[in-house]
Amino acid sequence: MGAGRGLGGVLALLFIVAGGIGAVAWAWRDYNAPGPLTRTETLVLPRGDTVAGLSQRLAQVGIIAHPWLFVADLYLSGDARALKAGEYRFAAAMSPAAIARLLASGKVVEHRLTVPEGLTSGEVVAMVAAAPALDGAVGTPPSEGSLLPDTYFFVRGDRRDALIARMRRAMSKTLAEAWASRAPDVPLTAPADALVLASIVEKETAKAAERPHIAGIYLNRMRLGMKLQADPTVLYALTDHGAKPLGRPLDHDDLAVASPYNTYLHPGLPPGPIANPGKAALLAAVRPEKTDDLYFVSDGSGAHNFARTLDQQNRNINTLRKQQATRPAEEK
Repeated sequence: MGAGRGLGGVLALLFIVAGGIGAVAWAWRDYNAPGPLTRTETLVLPRGDTVAGLSQRLAQVGIIAHPWLFVADLYLSGDARALKAGEYRFAAAMSPAAIARLLASGKVVEHRLTVPEGLTSGEVVAMVAAAPALDGAVGTPPSEGSLLPDTYFFVRGDRRDALIARMRRAMSKTLAEAWASRAPDVPLTAPADALVLASIVEKETAKAAERPHIAGIYLNRMRLGMKLQADPTVLYALTDHGAKPLGRPLDHDDLAVASPYNTYLHPGLPPGPIANPGKAALLAAVRPEKTDDLYFVSDGSGAHNFARTLDQQNRNINTLRKQQATRPAEEK
């Protein structure tokens, strides 16, 4: 009887050990097996959450099937202390082991904000304020022309004022580099002048190939003491420095608007930029095309016709008006 009881105890212990080994093996297989997620899912895991709380969040949206088992596997694998909060993108059928590696890597979702060339600082601020993944206020309004148009990457929770500061630093660096590369005969006295001219060039044309040509024309006018007569500066004055749309084309009476930005009335450059120019416009301002042209006007297709004399300019204007007069009403 004693021998039988001893053998039974050994068998029971073996069954327990075998069962434990089987449970561990099953848990490990589950940890490395494809998960239940059927599509890519993005989830924000907050700071200060416990491993158990994190596992529950993952289970609630169907990223893992067994939150309690995920917790156990995290501790067994040693990954529990390496997890980082943030916004993550989980692929379909991602295994718990792959999820743990992702959370330990800190490779959070990266957002982007593309700032087009030629926006006013107010328009850029509105874009930053509307970005839902950013946090906080914009802070002190940035000055006109101080923000570099570009694509900026950030993660959820980054501060809006920090992103604006990055744009400022990028413009300062790009302007300094452009100024250092300027042509020796450019009649500009400081980087600030180049920024103002670049902002006008930026608003005059969206054609990259035309920017150095238009910059050269404006610099020719400055050398001759002519007024710049730049329509975008008048538009800037009429729209309260770009804060409100004009809602109509400029007309002849607009050219008399009383503003220091009106380059039809005041010689030289306006007192400040009228927009945020991109790198190409900055380079055009300091490395303009060599040209004898003094005038340009739209050709009706988004590009421009250029002229050396006022007679040539007037002929180009008449050609444009004839095109506009024969254009179907719905296109006008």
